[in-house]
Amino acid sequence: MDKLEMMRVFAVVARHGSFTKASTELDMAVQTVSKYVKALEEGLDVQLFNRTTRKVSLNDSGKAYLEKCLDLLEQFDELESSVRFQHAAPKGRIKISAPTSFGELHLTPALRDFLQIYPDIKLEVDLSNRRVALVEEGFDMALRIGQLPDSSMIAKKLTSMRMTVCASPDYLAKYGTPSHPRELVHHNCFVDQNLRHGRHWHFIENGQEFKVEVHGNFESNSPGSMRRMTLAGLGIGFCPMYVISQDLVAGRLIPLFEENEAYLYGVYAIYPHRKHLSHRVRVLVDFLATRFRQMH
Repeated sequence: MDKLEMMRVFAVVARHGSFTKASTELDMAVQTVSKYVKALEEGLDVQLFNRTTRKVSLNDSGKAYLEKCLDLLEQFDELESSVRFQHAAPKGRIKISAPTSFGELHLTPALRDFLQIYPDIKLEVDLSNRRVALVEEGFDMALRIGQLPDSSMIAKKLTSMRMTVCASPDYLAKYGTPSHPRELVHHNCFVDQNLRHGRHWHFIENGQEFKVEVHGNFESNSPGSMRRMTLAGLGIGFCPMYVISQDLVAGRLIPLFEENEAYLYGVYAIYPHRKHLSHRVRVLVDFLATRFRQMH
């Protein structure tokens, strides 16, 4: 059997955690898929999967091998593409993860325009606020907002995003308008669980950064939910500008402490640490960087 083909089959089985699902994607008989994986394990003299009657999962050896395997497959595909399709339009599948609100408001319209330019690319988009495991779950890239955890992944900054402290006119009329960020300790403040600093909101005064620990009766990982609770007049929100910009223009929300805004949050494209990023993913990353460059 061809070693490269065995590696491809192994990678698909690892992504699905199922020989049956892998066989459907590969258009192979389940027995053939199993035979490829078995031959790979015998050649390596190591077991790569933990097997049960219902599913298969990677063991430690399998996880280590998968990372190197994907790297080699990516390099091989890139080599073939650079020679065979040097002047051809990029094509193939890209699986993307992105935060829900940002994905709905900004990524999806951008991808619509991207597909009009590159119709041979197939996009699979997962919009959720959970942090996916890129390699293990078969993602090619993910969008992340804010501070990034230590990781072996590559991060390319696409743009910056403003966060704004705001409240509804009704809330301010009922509870008063805080004149300084430190007065937030006397107000009901909503906490965005997506931000690593959580309850500690950062501000700048006279060139010096300081933080205020806020408290409130509502926390969420959805900027859309934060916006709706703030619009309802139930508290003070710390919301992404891209979510509330129209509310600010219409006067439905009032910005607070604009002179004390601390900093912009980065929007990043994250992808596995590979020397040879696939042409199609590189094209998408460059497209998004150009598209989002002026977004604040």
